[in-house]
Amino acid sequence: MSEGKPLFEKLRYCVRCCMPATNIGMKFDELGICLACRSSEEKMHINWLERQEQLKKILDKYKGSAGNNYDCIIPVSGGKDSCFQLHVLTKIYGMKPLAVTFSHNWYSKTGWYNLWNMLDKLNVDHIMFTPNRNLINKLAKQSLKGIGDPCWHCHMGVGSFPLQVAVKFNIPLIIWGESIAEGTGRATYSSPLKEFDRDYFVRNSARLYPDQMVSDIITKKDINSFQLPNPEKIGKLGLVGLHLGDFIFWDSERQVEFIKKEYNWKEDIIEGSYKNYKSVECIMEGMHSYTKFLKRGFGRATDHASQDVRTGLLTREEGFELAKRYDNEIPEVLNFLLKETKLTEKEFYDIMKEHRKNHLLKDSGITEEEFQRILQKYKQKKRIDKSKELYVNNL
Repeated sequence: MSEGKPLFEKLRYCVRCCMPATNIGMKFDELGICLACRSSEEKMHINWLERQEQLKKILDKYKGSAGNNYDCIIPVSGGKDSCFQLHVLTKIYGMKPLAVTFSHNWYSKTGWYNLWNMLDKLNVDHIMFTPNRNLINKLAKQSLKGIGDPCWHCHMGVGSFPLQVAVKFNIPLIIWGESIAEGTGRATYSSPLKEFDRDYFVRNSARLYPDQMVSDIITKKDINSFQLPNPEKIGKLGLVGLHLGDFIFWDSERQVEFIKKEYNWKEDIIEGSYKNYKSVECIMEGMHSYTKFLKRGFGRATDHASQDVRTGLLTREEGFELAKRYDNEIPEVLNFLLKETKLTEKEFYDIMKEHRKNHLLKDSGITEEEFQRILQKYKQKKRIDKSKELYVNNL
């Protein structure tokens, strides 16, 4: 395989970045350029001062009507985006938020430190919900079968729990961080996805509603805490959801440097990527990336490389080389996942093979034999990472 070429040369890729056609919702224009690259162009021509004025008007409106209640809800994980959100909304715009955390129960020590460090330094009130570990293990197993990664409970929880809190505490404004137009390839700044509503996170990440997760090992009572509030309550509240990245110029690299310097936010080794800040709060990020690779032929390193190509930090050829080095890295945390779900390694790979049939193989013309041959040739060994132990004893 030539240097600077993608891992799967039969697969169609954006002509500018490293993103393949197997990405969810992927679209190319007549020149073969993906939506994420077009969105990156648009971003440079947006009048961000006007958008910041729009944001201020929205925040002032909700602050003025909140009375003695919280001005907004900020979903937080301790990751780079939510920590930056807390800073912007409290220090720059003077909001009094209620920070809300859905705990995936897979916190790394670094992520646990980052979460509580930011909450303490910014003096923000906070609510957290943590599902029990036994349920998480069952859901992870069911999630692998249902959507092809072990993280359904997190996808669904970060979408449902803030809404539950909003209804319970009568707080109609929820503010998330990065815009979906920033790099997903599913929307642009000029053509956003459907406006936020009750089902937004099901459509864009969870894919399955809680009732669809019921099985011989999971009951309706088990997943009740993941249910969305009923539409009548959402409508009565007048719930609005915003992404901060639709109103301020989003630059993850600069924002990470800022929170590291200002708040001593910490990075850590992230399996499956050459960057050390994305999803640092979760030990399972390497599995999320690896299952995406097994299912769609690319992982987190391709995401990051594509973003770096768009911003001029890498050439496209350098991006492909980094993707080949990290995307197919077998994460150390796979051992932990197999132990918790009681799956064998063969059962895990058989599940992913079925998902691959419906995605990578279906969309590319690559055969299973070709996939395995390429995989063996470029297979990366597990990277031992003793620093990211589970924060089990303190949850």
